[in-house]
Amino acid sequence: MSAPRLKRLREKMEEHDLAGFFVDCPVEDIFRLSGANRRYISGFTGSKGTALVTMTGAFIAVDFRYVEQAQSECPGFNVFRAVGALDAWFPDLIGEAGLASKRIGFEAADLSVATLNSLRRAIDSLPESDRPKLLQAPRLVTDLRAIKEPEEIETLQRAVDVGDAAFQHAADRLEPGMTEVQVAWEIERYARENGAEAMSFPTIVGAGPNGAMPHAQPTDYTLKAGDPVVIDMGVIVDGYCSDLTRTIVCGGEGDEQFGKIYDIVLTAQLTAEELIRAGMTGEEAHMLAHNVITEAGYGENFGHGLGHGVGLQVHEAPSVARTAKNELLDGMIITVEPGIYIPGWGGVRIEDQCVIEDGKVRAMSQAPKLGA
Repeated sequence: MSAPRLKRLREKMEEHDLAGFFVDCPVEDIFRLSGANRRYISGFTGSKGTALVTMTGAFIAVDFRYVEQAQSECPGFNVFRAVGALDAWFPDLIGEAGLASKRIGFEAADLSVATLNSLRRAIDSLPESDRPKLLQAPRLVTDLRAIKEPEEIETLQRAVDVGDAAFQHAADRLEPGMTEVQVAWEIERYARENGAEAMSFPTIVGAGPNGAMPHAQPTDYTLKAGDPVVIDMGVIVDGYCSDLTRTIVCGGEGDEQFGKIYDIVLTAQLTAEELIRAGMTGEEAHMLAHNVITEAGYGENFGHGLGHGVGLQVHEAPSVARTAKNELLDGMIITVEPGIYIPGWGGVRIEDQCVIEDGKVRAMSQAPKLGA
């Protein structure tokens, strides 16, 4: 898995005149969500470790807890045993990697300020003639991750399928008298019992007026008949995330306002999914849905981007939003999730996880939508 990815990274390194590339994560990755670049390049899933890639070699630096794991998960990488703080062992790794006096790049989002300061101390401890130059580089690994390999798309589809089933399990059991917390638990329990290693983010359940908060956290609010319920959830399967939103009605049909708003949001979503093309910018894709909602009179009530990339992280490149200039390309996984939110009443959001293939969008999510 890592060999073709290393090849592509080295091509990017060469473009930026970098002899080495440092890949870490800003916090200890206990929940396997912040070390995505490191995992993508090396295959390492431990909570703490550092990858260093050169034009001819690759190293994974771990403490004694992860040596055996790194040897198993990181073929093609030299496992470097890190003893003590980073500024104590990094000078030795520089020497072993042949990076004395060379240029080493890193992505800003991969490093905490504390790690960056440790790197600088490590470099300053070397003789001046041996000190490499540490450079903030563009998002080399992050942008590589945006275009998925066929095997990644297959894994993402499995995550989507588990997420769809977990949503449907909860939707079939939704009834007046349940709390938002109970709805979330139905989803999460089913997901974990049916193939999910974790949730890709804390499940969002916003019932009645709480649905006006796009990222509502489940509360003890008791569902009433006729309440719109926004459910946004995702699972992780083999490290890859799903992301799904559906808005349903508790105990029957919604009122006239719900029907009107739901139809607008569904039209906006289906329009975007039909018209998004490879080669568009994220901004152009966003406006396909935004224009539908604006023309219906609710533009001010749709305040977030249309979508985002999904992969090893539930929010990653590319961006699909009003200011997004990135180009959408075949192989990218994006969400399409317009919404309308009205304080005091509630909200409607509908989200599919989609793949761009053959120049068009294909919805991976198959959970039913009202009226579709």
